[in-house]
Amino acid sequence: MARVDDYFNAKKIAVEKLAKESIDDIATCSGLETVNNEKFQIPFLNRTYQVSYPDFEFSDMADNNAEVPIQEQVLILHYMSALKSIPASGTWIAYREIPGASFYFSAFVQRAIDPLKKVFGKNIAALTTAVPKISGKPVDIGDAGFEFRVFPKIPLQIIIYEGDDEFAPEANILFDATAGEFLSPEDAAWLAGMVVYRLMALSRP
Repeated sequence: MARVDDYFNAKKIAVEKLAKESIDDIATCSGLETVNNEKFQIPFLNRTYQVSYPDFEFSDMADNNAEVPIQEQVLILHYMSALKSIPASGTWIAYREIPGASFYFSAFVQRAIDPLKKVFGKNIAALTTAVPKISGKPVDIGDAGFEFRVFPKIPLQIIIYEGDDEFAPEANILFDATAGEFLSPEDAAWLAGMVVYRLMALSRP
């Protein structure tokens, strides 16, 4: 488990790299929008952040006093740091197929798959209620499948196979085949977990 200091150090490293790049190049490669050529406007799950350039300080557009979680800041900065102009491929892969992901697979399961099964495996209705709140779209796969685009170039699919009295529920999370070009395996696991936990929070009455 990473310490908070590790995240602040990771942010510092990412900011030092990004500050050397032009705001136009970052925007073009990431697909993120800019405001007055001096900050980025970044929809993230059910929130929208503004990120200043070149110091990359975060603020929540809905509440300037709200703290933006450092884990989310680092994930967003790592995505921006990829600086690759390739588009999403439209080919879906399992987490294990991301280069280097085998080492993080157990963490991915604990952080994303297990909570997804536990909370929604026998309650797809709750999931269906939460999905539109983070702009998810239904896809025809499993007993329930939804596609999300948390970042412009990283689509992600969540799939549920509903459990019953005889069979335990199953779940899967798929990534675009280019995900490893933009995020490390650890960051991809964090991204999946953030989507699942935000859906859990938004599904509560």
